[in-house]
Amino acid sequence: QVQLVESGGGLVQAGDSLRLSCVASGRTFSTYSMAWFRQAPGKEREFVASIVWSGGNTYYADSVKGRFTISRDNAKNTVYLQMNSLKPEDTAVYYCARKTYYGGMKYDTRSYNDWGQGAQVTVSS
Repeated sequence: QVQLVESGGGLVQAGDSLRLSCVASGRTFSTYSMAWFRQAPGKEREFVASIVWSGGNTYYADSVKGRFTISRDNAKNTVYLQMNSLKPEDTAVYYCARKTYYGGMKYDTRSYNDWGQGAQVTVSS
């Protein structure tokens, strides 16, 4: 079993930056990739970014490309999401997720095996 714990959320103004962290503990050796999703009130959970654990390949939603950066520290079992130039529409609960296999759609929540509890990010205008 794997536990994911997010941290780093908060209230910021438009144009500010935040860095989210997600620490994985437990049986993490089978991790294939990690991802960040977000869910705004009244909306479905949507893909933000993902990173392949061994190779480091990264993927981003068009809405965050050029502003957000996903990275990982294998030794610390931690994945990060650096968010720059934040906009009010980035306001959401951000979730860390873990996938244990190659295949499946990286943008689909059903492809992921484990989820964190979420971190609130609020961007005021």
